[in-house]
Amino acid sequence: MAAPSLTGGGFSCLRRFAGQIHSRLCGLSSPPTTCLMHTSAPLDGPRHWEKKNFIVYPPQRADEPRRPAEVYHSRRQIKYSKDKMWYIAKLIRGMTIDQALAQLEFSDKKGAKVVKEVLLEAQEMAVRNHNVEYKSNLYVAESFSSKGKYLKRIRYHGRGMFGIMDKVNCHYFVKLIEGAPPTLETKTGFDQAKEYVQQLKNRTVIHSL
Repeated sequence: MAAPSLTGGGFSCLRRFAGQIHSRLCGLSSPPTTCLMHTSAPLDGPRHWEKKNFIVYPPQRADEPRRPAEVYHSRRQIKYSKDKMWYIAKLIRGMTIDQALAQLEFSDKKGAKVVKEVLLEAQEMAVRNHNVEYKSNLYVAESFSSKGKYLKRIRYHGRGMFGIMDKVNCHYFVKLIEGAPPTLETKTGFDQAKEYVQQLKNRTVIHSL
């Protein structure tokens, strides 16, 4: 009776399966070692973002205008894409707190609910810890997202093959300032083109005639 033979595809499938078992067993038995390669784990965005709430400024004189309160708040490791979160963060940038909450209320994005919770937490912190008299007298000065931890996982395909997929996370950061938002100067496309042409005329070309 002839012995069963394996084709090249069968050998590759067995080799792949043995490698997966070996990697899992090694991960369970061996202690964690420090890797010298760059990974996405330390990408926590601004590490000292919340510590800016504890900055102590020098006392102001009687003739100086009152320094507006600044509130820094964030939420880390959100199970959401940083690129999708960026669109929501840019939407509310420069708005008052009431306008931002109204925009997020009617948004059907998954990240809009998270951003709304962060804004409400920051608004409560402003009243409780930063001596803000009216909670509506705030505007979103900074709003951005950054990359969180990316966990690599296996996506199985047919015929014994597989691919690599990422379980993505992101961070969201917001800064609220007391007062009305500053008025931005609106420029037409013609004015922007004139400024660009003027910049080209004012530039210095090295080694030119």
